[in-house]
Amino acid sequence: MSIPEVRKEAEVLAGKLGHKRLVVVFGEHPSSGADYICEVMREIYKVKVKTRRGFGAIRRVNVNAAPMSIADYKKIKAAGIGTFQVFQETYHLETYNQVHPYSTIKGNYLWRLYSLHRAMEAGIDDVAIGALFGLYDWRFEVMGLLAHARDLEKHFGIGPHTVSFPRLEPAANTPFIKKTDHAVKDEDFKKLVAVLRLSIPYAGMIVTCRETPQMMREVIAMCTQRDASSKVGIGAYSERGDAQEENIQQFILGDSRSLDAVIRDLASMGYITSFCTAGYRCGRTGNNIMTMLKSGKEGCLCKLNAVLTFQEWLEDFGSAETRKIGEELIAREIAEIEKRVPGDFSPVILQSFKEYHSRIKNGERDLCF
Repeated sequence: MSIPEVRKEAEVLAGKLGHKRLVVVFGEHPSSGADYICEVMREIYKVKVKTRRGFGAIRRVNVNAAPMSIADYKKIKAAGIGTFQVFQETYHLETYNQVHPYSTIKGNYLWRLYSLHRAMEAGIDDVAIGALFGLYDWRFEVMGLLAHARDLEKHFGIGPHTVSFPRLEPAANTPFIKKTDHAVKDEDFKKLVAVLRLSIPYAGMIVTCRETPQMMREVIAMCTQRDASSKVGIGAYSERGDAQEENIQQFILGDSRSLDAVIRDLASMGYITSFCTAGYRCGRTGNNIMTMLKSGKEGCLCKLNAVLTFQEWLEDFGSAETRKIGEELIAREIAEIEKRVPGDFSPVILQSFKEYHSRIKNGERDLCF
């Protein structure tokens, strides 16, 4: 995409949908190298769009891209990257070589496997791992993810910031899915999510829109993040309508509901949607956030920021129905916070939190702890 096209996409995502955090996926091609990635990130961060009561902006840009050299990782670190994702796709060497022959651009298994080690050497301290479940036996892939996490901890003292577990889905002009012997059944999928949750307890667990709304509901209690209103066609947010999406999308999505519908569904189940990016911008990344996560301290800050950012989104983007359900949930969350004073929250923090909450309802934005 050209930079003006990137800006149009970001304006829709930030100004019409209300997203605060993006994962920007780049193709594995010489034209989408580190310099281009930096240019795209800087343009996205420039976007500021008027909304119903405040403004929309992207506060964290995560990147999913090809493995790079340490020098290139340093470039994208300087440009303000959030988390860097490289999914191994499959940890099974023979299968990897079958789907990515050595003569192709993705054919070097070890270069990909150690891409996040290089990223951390370059100073990117939030990295993300994942496997494409369905390429090989799901049990092997779970062990591969766990071994990857443990090796990052061994060498750098911190493991992956997030773990993803997308399932292989039908894709245009790709017959592979029809032949696979390793499709993951729903019961096995729930099991592998549970095993990963228990095995890497400090990491964020991301469930993707490849899953259906029903499966989302069944695993969301074990996950910390999910995507919503995702489109996987190039330029699909700003230039093409839903009717054309099927012809341009990379693969078939299981959950194509709007962000408002997803948030309303979660709120009706008692889950608050957090748009918080405060920790990353306040230096709570890498070892800093891992230490706080393992001690439980980060969870206290997350709870406060979740309420504040959810209130902000409801004010600027929520439908009337979603706002009603969301406001009721926020009231319950605030009551719970009050009960945890003076244990988890000091009276001073509680007072500041209530002031921030009032200021957000009066139109201020981006207040956080």
